Amino acid sequence: MSELERIRLFLSVEHVCGYLPGRSSRNAFIDPEFPLTPARYGWLLEQGFRRSGVHVYRPYCQHCMSCIPARIPAASFQANRNQRRCLARNDDLSLKVVHRLNEEHYALYRDYLLSRHAGGGMDAHNREAFHTFLECSWGEVRYWEIRAGRRLQALAVVDETPRGISAVYTFFDPDETRRSLGTYAVLKQIEDARQRDLPHVYLGYWVPGSQKMDYKRHFRPLEVLMNGGWKPLPEDSP
Repeated sequence: MSELERIRLFLSVEHVCGYLPGRSSRNAFIDPEFPLTPARYGWLLEQGFRRSGVHVYRPYCQHCMSCIPARIPAASFQANRNQRRCLARNDDLSLKVVHRLNEEHYALYRDYLLSRHAGGGMDAHNREAFHTFLECSWGEVRYWEIRAGRRLQALAVVDETPRGISAVYTFFDPDETRRSLGTYAVLKQIEDARQRDLPHVYLGYWVPGSQKMDYKRHFRPLEVLMNGGWKPLPEDSP
């Protein structure tokens, strides 16, 4: 039995579900004493896990299995018309990869939360929570600055592993909704994975019926982890 197969899991207490109203949720967390690396995390991504800060988890709700791990096979991805328009609309943007969060990033994050997710359980004014949520001491974390000229339009937090890249979180200028910067960030991540021959871009969880997560089904082909294996999401999925 490999070391990965001996990982202990810990269950969280139930809390309000952030995706589907009127439901509760809980998570199964990897033992925080287990020594994680980018390679080990890549294997865990394939098993449907996800990180928040240094903690790696997977939803483990008693009466619900709506959180479905999703990933894009980079080599076979084909942008649809709206996604091609998104790229064209943002051809004035530049992208730079940095390795540390800074005050400019925090200011954009604060504005984004106050505008888009006020009352959603994330404290826009808690600087420590900002760093705790996005940084990871054991991971290969990259911060993608997306700018129009010198103005920061969006920041995409990206984890790199030998098995692919994981889109952790993207936040953007709330006054620039017409740019569809969340979609733009994913399209650039697919492009990056292709250039480096990485097989997948992991999007976290697709949640049918959740407006927050609906955008993920528009990246085709999309693979979902169901019934013990990764399978293509049918074209007619709601």
